[in-house]
Parts: sequence; structure tokens; C-alpha cells
Amino acid sequence: MREHPTIQDIREAQERLRPHIKRTPLLHAEKIEKAAGCRLYLKPEMLQITGAFKIRGALNKTLALPRGKIANGIIATSSGNHAQGLAYAARMLGVKAILVLPVTTPKIKIANTEALGAEVILFDGDTAARWKKVYEIAEKDRYAVVHAFEDPLVMAGQGTIGCEILEDLQDVDTVIIPMGGGGLISGIATAIKETRPSVRVVGAEPALTPKYYHSRLNKERTTLPLKNTIADGLRISVPGQNPYPIIERYVDEIVLVEDQHIIQGMRVLAKDAKLIAEPAASIGIGALLAGVIKVRPDEKVCAVLSGGNWDLCDLAEIYSAVE
Repeated sequence: MREHPTIQDIREAQERLRPHIKRTPLLHAEKIEKAAGCRLYLKPEMLQITGAFKIRGALNKTLALPRGKIANGIIATSSGNHAQGLAYAARMLGVKAILVLPVTTPKIKIANTEALGAEVILFDGDTAARWKKVYEIAEKDRYAVVHAFEDPLVMAGQGTIGCEILEDLQDVDTVIIPMGGGGLISGIATAIKETRPSVRVVGAEPALTPKYYHSRLNKERTTLPLKNTIADGLRISVPGQNPYPIIERYVDEIVLVEDQHIIQGMRVLAKDAKLIAEPAASIGIGALLAGVIKVRPDEKVCAVLSGGNWDLCDLAEIYSAVE
């Protein structure tokens, strides 16, 4: 398969995944529309089986691999949601899963991954160091590596979200997508732009980890120092090698969102949409509330809510400030 997925790859992923995942609904968020300044729709991937979109890509990849390739097991690193998706896929296929997670991973993501039967290795290092560790273990024990955002089959799986949005809201004007490693936005942008090029695709990135924003400014992949952001699922300092050209081709705008506005998005989603969204998932709503995305009152905007896996004690602290 080529490095970059096509709409045909994404449609094949839809058929492959159909019996195994939830087709999440598209929700009209009337109560948030005034604050957002547009007609707002939500794609709530926290309602997915593992509480996040990542199961789509992880399962699409593992189902497509020959059984002999995964017989010894599958391995990856992740901030937590890819780990859960891969652990679920491994359990479904009856193979071993090994996940190398950052020591900063929220406890709920670690617990959920282990509950699915995976072996978790906590590692103190940045993304590059964790991937080096993954490949060392994979070579030694002959595990199959499933990359969270570089793999085209993973991107194709994530792209099925874009197909569902277009099917459920045929006259959508704008789709807002969180940007971490780039696999989610690459897949969705491919699905949208290769089906309906007039739809605006906007990527939302934490202001503290603006790797794709600066890569666009610099006209080349740009690595930035890793800084802490509340959006742990988007905390990556290096733009993905395979997602980068797709993003440059298909993503119309990239906006930066401060942590305070991400938190505001979480609160609004809980209060007015009754949805528990982790910070990474709330960034699109935060961008609208902050006014960093220009929209019209009659514009139909869909925000992709990528997941809802976050520790309850941390959620309680944020929600306690809701008026």
C-alpha cells in the first residue's frame, strides 16, 4: 500500500470495520451555537467502543495484516488512546499486545489498556525515544509494529469518520479536527477533500505544541521543544512524516488554541451537550469559543470530538469551575 491513503482505501476500511465498531452519531449542538457563532454539529468519538476514535485505525491495520505477521504479537507507543484501540484489536484477534506509554499517561488510559489484556511498559522519554524503544523490542521479539499516525492503513481507518460526517450532514461547510501526530486529520481530510473539495477543513492545535502550524509557516517539517499542554493526546513535538504532505495538501487552515480555551470547551461540552470530552477532544470547541476560527451564523460546522478518556479526579477539578 502507498504511504498516503486514498478515498478508495478509506471506503475499504469502512467495509472492514463495519461489523466491529460503532458508527457514532452526528449531534446538533443547538445550546452551544450562540457562543460558537455558527450552526454547530458534534461527532462524538468518546461514544466509540474504547472511548476514542483510535480503535478505527488500530483495528483497520490489524485486520488487514496477514495472521502470520501478528502471530507473536503487536506493539506500539501511544499517549493512551491508540494503546486502548490496539489492545482491543489484539484481544479480538487473540494475539498479544505490548504498549509503551509515557509515564505521564492518565491513569484511566493505563488501566483501560491493561483491562483489555495488554502488557503496558511505562517509559520516561519523548515520542522519538519511545518509538526507538518500540522498535528495539519489536526486533528482539518479532512483534508487528502498528504506528499510531504514520501508517496509511491507520490513517484510512481514521478517515472513516470523514465519510460518516459527509453521509450524515451532506451540506456541511466546515469540519474542525484536533491535530496531534496527524493521523486523524490526514485521514478525515482525505475523505472529505477527495469526496467534496468545497468543504473547509480546519486543524486545531494546542498553542503549546504548534508543530504543524510552524511547519506550514516554515514550509518544511519543523520540530519544536516539547512543552506541557493539558491536551495530553496532542502533546507531540515532531510532525508526522507521512501525514505532513497530506495536511499541506488538504487542510485549509491550522489554528492555535490556548489551554484556557481548551478547558472552556470541556466545560461547555459537559454543561450544554452532556458529553464528557478529554482536553484533546475539546480543542475544536475551544477554538470556536475563542474566535480563532472565522465562521458565519448560518455556516454548518462539525467539530470532531476525538475521545473522552481522562481521569475523573482531573475532570472534577475542571468541571467544578462550571458556573
